Amino acid sequence: MKNEQKTLTRREFLSLSALGLASLTILPSWSMNGIRIAPSDRVVLGFIGLGRQGISDFHSFKNCPGVQVAAGSDVDIIKNDRFCKTISEWQKSAKISGRCQTYEFYEDLLARKDIDAVSIATPDHWHALNTIHACQANKDVFCQKPLSYTISESLAMVKAVRSNKRVLQVGSQQRSDPEFQKAIFMVRNGAIGHIENVYAQVGEHPTSYDLPEVPIPANLNFNIWLGPLNDPKIHYHPDICPPIAPPDYVEKGDWGRWRYYKETANGFTSDWGAHMFDIAQAALGMDGLGPIEFIPAGFEEIKYDTMKYANGIVMTEQPFRDENNLYDKGIKFIGTKGWIMVARGFIDCSDSSLLEKSEQTILAGQYEMSSGHMQNFIDCVRSRQNPIAPVEAGCSTAILCCLSNIAHELKRPVKWDPVTLSFVNDKEAEAHRLYWYKYRSPYTLPYWD
Repeated sequence: MKNEQKTLTRREFLSLSALGLASLTILPSWSMNGIRIAPSDRVVLGFIGLGRQGISDFHSFKNCPGVQVAAGSDVDIIKNDRFCKTISEWQKSAKISGRCQTYEFYEDLLARKDIDAVSIATPDHWHALNTIHACQANKDVFCQKPLSYTISESLAMVKAVRSNKRVLQVGSQQRSDPEFQKAIFMVRNGAIGHIENVYAQVGEHPTSYDLPEVPIPANLNFNIWLGPLNDPKIHYHPDICPPIAPPDYVEKGDWGRWRYYKETANGFTSDWGAHMFDIAQAALGMDGLGPIEFIPAGFEEIKYDTMKYANGIVMTEQPFRDENNLYDKGIKFIGTKGWIMVARGFIDCSDSSLLEKSEQTILAGQYEMSSGHMQNFIDCVRSRQNPIAPVEAGCSTAILCCLSNIAHELKRPVKWDPVTLSFVNDKEAEAHRLYWYKYRSPYTLPYWD
């Protein structure tokens, strides 16, 4: 099985497959949107995970000058076909030399020496292995949020990125949004005084997997989709792998529902927490750190999930501007001199002299098509500097989300030391699957002791 290749050295990894190397060519300088790009400045991308998010990420990356796309990988043959069709049409319209290959096994894509970086948009439970193997293969990484499914995976990913001297950008694109950047700047610079409370509205914890089993379509390798997941109750249903078909190749229905089940992901706590909690972490200067105590809603009449920082700041998961709108997602920072509220397309402040209120409607999918976050990654691939959402930031946010879910499932407070990255005298929490779980054979987690 190709997926036994989990702890290989870079030399061994790159020698696994010659696939794609026959097509390796030295391309001359080329122009994009009137900008001439030298070969030394070109960044060649591969895409791992070609569903709705993967295609959306491509449409953002294609607007970055100097980007070329050489390959994609997905366990769904039809999604591979759609990707090649999409890339070929773009290359033709942009007058870029056409080349695009697809692979069922992402290891074959990583074996290509002509690929500089990869964009990962697989389900959360694959993020760690995809990223670690990419680092071992000497690729820089753009990995969608949340960074990982478990705490141990996040910690292993930090080790992989830093020990292999790679650039990693987490796909938390709100960090590159002007309104969120403005809010972060104002909080950090004391515009509303000392922060006392943060309201961050993200949504519900995950539920148990309850979808009926459906026959697996011939175009999908569901065994590889499962990857390291080891829960026998997980079976195929189109809601977790939204099918597509020609001629439009468009996913039917909602985004993949794997994100809402605790056996496969971390619910809205992580799906939206990786955005809103992440902005709170950035504004509070807590990247690489985080809260020290997590108290679940319902414990001793606590109304909202509560997170306490060592400096006294309290963050709660609750409506940030409208108690009646449970589907709103955003943040409210409350300080000794006022407040700031921010969401997608919205920002407001208690002191109108500090900030002009802004509010606009963000259409479905519009926000994901922004290229600023991708351009920051491409710039850092060239400069070798840390991007705006480096691996440590993604790690601390992912851990925060996992700890909130652990406290929720244990129905009691959980204490965490963000310096030693360990629970405080809590063997039960340490044994929780969201700290570490045994991967399904033959998968193993490199860089985890």
